[in-house]
Amino acid sequence: MRRALLVAGVAALVAAPLAAAFTPNDPLAARQWYLTQIRAFDVWPDEPVLSPVKVAVIDSGIDGGHPEFQGRIAASKSFVGGNALTDEQGHGTFIAGEIAAGLHNGQGIAGIAFPAQLVIAKVVRPDGSISLDAEAQAIRWAAEQGARVINLSLGGVRDPADRSQDTFSQEEADAVEYAVRSGAVVVAAAGNADQAPATPWPYASYPAALPHVLGVGALDRAGEVPDFSDRDPVYVDISAPGEDILSTFPRQLTAIRPACPDQGYSSCGPDEYRFAEGTSFSAPLVAAAAALLLAVRPELRAEQVTALLEHTAADVNATDGCHQCPLLRDRFSGWGRLDVANAVIALQEGPLPPVDAREPNDQAGAEADTIWGAAGKVMASLDFWDDPRDVYRVRLRAGQTISAAATGSANVTPLLVLWRPGTQRVAARTLAALKLRAALSMGTPERQSLSFKAAKTGWYYLEIKTPRAGFGEYTLQLSKR
Repeated sequence: MRRALLVAGVAALVAAPLAAAFTPNDPLAARQWYLTQIRAFDVWPDEPVLSPVKVAVIDSGIDGGHPEFQGRIAASKSFVGGNALTDEQGHGTFIAGEIAAGLHNGQGIAGIAFPAQLVIAKVVRPDGSISLDAEAQAIRWAAEQGARVINLSLGGVRDPADRSQDTFSQEEADAVEYAVRSGAVVVAAAGNADQAPATPWPYASYPAALPHVLGVGALDRAGEVPDFSDRDPVYVDISAPGEDILSTFPRQLTAIRPACPDQGYSSCGPDEYRFAEGTSFSAPLVAAAAALLLAVRPELRAEQVTALLEHTAADVNATDGCHQCPLLRDRFSGWGRLDVANAVIALQEGPLPPVDAREPNDQAGAEADTIWGAAGKVMASLDFWDDPRDVYRVRLRAGQTISAAATGSANVTPLLVLWRPGTQRVAARTLAALKLRAALSMGTPERQSLSFKAAKTGWYYLEIKTPRAGFGEYTLQLSKR
């Protein structure tokens, strides 16, 4: 199976002090220990009124008649037959509850993204398998429905050391790029090692390991990164609780335990959900936080939301439970534990992360952003982990010379590479591809420049990338003569 729901088997910034926090009256909220860990409601003294935000859950469907979701489902569609408002597996209903169960309604649990309107896409077949084609279609459909956040608590093994078991899908990558280009924040589970060749596993799953996707690892109650949570120095961006999670569950599946008092909740479900653990259940906490930021400031762009969540996360290290985590960003926890209160405070107090309106422009061909005219100036940003490369398309005539210079901020070292017409991928390592490389920049770590005289007319690709850990803005200037 190339894609699986990420359920494990049974087995930098100082937190801002706050006034008295809003406390939901949902009776099971006291058992949602993770609400305290991520400071889900700490920033508000009372339940605020916020703008609605569409959040897509691409999963196994939802129990559409569950009282926690009354009036909260904006759209639904099944890509594998059947009804998206029926959930035979339970996974999708669980994820949806973490995000958008009714808040302060006197019943059940408290959903974190209380302004959320759910867009439900069913991609899990009756046997539990996931079609890549269905997933890709669902991602595109969700973006077309106006989803500002897309949650993908599913994944396939990534193994750059053994391509035979690596499950990269161009179809999935293209769908994710479409969603990002449409303005969605794409959040994905980093992956569970019990679905990989070894435990722990050193590579995040796809789609978490795709550009511009916010990859989420798990933390246990003690603040440690559990063995099941995949590690990755680049694609684990942030962490959130992923152990002993309580959420909604299809009522027809909890009915098999009629004596259980909490019908419609995972505590009455099968064993793998009664004490649920997995990065599947960490990702929707981050997706919910993204939705809250967008509800406060609907004009935010996806890259701003991602930056706010990452750079307001609470660093986890040996002082607070994660004995294997060094200070600052690491391969176990990314930037650290999700802190909703810190993110909202940073949003309200500013300054906001920079806008990068040309994203995504990560590759040659149709993905590149075109720079027209005889001269141009671009201000954009790079991020070693989320957005390490920008590509610009420039038209040159035979005999014309292009000059380009890039100046980076304190945390960005910009390198320039010019590629000839016919380039398919600027990162390709084959000999044929490298022969298409026309010029490399030279200079200081802060400023790089290049100059090249075109031998033939065509579209050239100017790549700017950062080779070392860091993030920030850069200025690119170019001229043709």
